[in-house]
Amino acid sequence: MQTIRRLEQQVDLLYRHKLILGPCHLYTGQEACAVGVEAAIDRTDHVITSYRVHGFSITRRVSPREILTEITGRRGGVSKGRGGPMHMYGQNFYGGNGIVGSQIPLGAGVALACQYRRNDQICVAVYGDGAANQGQVFETFNMAALWKLPIVFVCENNRYGKGTHIERASASTDFYKKSDCIPGLRVDGMDVLCVREASKFAKDHCQSGKGPIILELQTYRFHGHLTADQHLSYRSETEVQEYSKKDPILRLVEQMVHTNMASAQDFEEIDMEIRKEVEEAAQFALTDQEPPLDDLCKHIYHNNPPLKVRGTHPWATLVSPGNSSL
Repeated sequence: MQTIRRLEQQVDLLYRHKLILGPCHLYTGQEACAVGVEAAIDRTDHVITSYRVHGFSITRRVSPREILTEITGRRGGVSKGRGGPMHMYGQNFYGGNGIVGSQIPLGAGVALACQYRRNDQICVAVYGDGAANQGQVFETFNMAALWKLPIVFVCENNRYGKGTHIERASASTDFYKKSDCIPGLRVDGMDVLCVREASKFAKDHCQSGKGPIILELQTYRFHGHLTADQHLSYRSETEVQEYSKKDPILRLVEQMVHTNMASAQDFEEIDMEIRKEVEEAAQFALTDQEPPLDDLCKHIYHNNPPLKVRGTHPWATLVSPGNSSL
């Protein structure tokens, strides 16, 4: 969780220095969701999530260097500098997806593949409260329940879809009850241990052949919807401060220190190591080269660069940005 926190703080700093372009969604405050879910599943299980993707990228073992290099658009990024802050992928990790709710039917497809192959794997499909009323989500609920797919639908309810509070956007804010044919659980998403135990239960439910299940993780983002979002224009500073008291990292530290599982000094040393790793990753990201322009026509099809794209063939003339004879 601390790695995610430090990474997002670094991303925020780079964005404010105009070293990151385009939309950037931070995961600060929601770390217990990704870490708790990951602690309950296996590396062979599958995860797909929304554009607020940095947290699950870390838990799916994408390194801070690969993440920061991708966010800054460099060729050493996990998506070769093409995806930016929203599109990252890894082993059994199908990324952040830019279209609200689009990852849910895709996740059902992954779960269908698991069922077809009978490999005892599950898929975790993560979405926010803002996507919970999307039509494609309900259509997927129906298919998943009908076919008893091994999928856990995880709603990260951080109370706001962009700048709109859940009570102004949803007639029912019981997101774990959104399907009358799929069971659901509401979980304290600011407590990593609660998320872990609920996720274990959900995985067992899927693997036992009972079909899908919904987890509503009640959490809170400390930053705005976007890095540049003036979030205090639609929520009060008092509210943010109240939720800051539930900081998932501080809660876990207090629990571990109180039970003599670790000391405050232990956490200071861990934080120093993480801070060093993230700062070194940021330095690498700022010095890595941007992908050459003639690389645009690659990686569209697996091991098969297309000769034609949309009926045209301009790719042979593309050259590196360093060459002015484009």
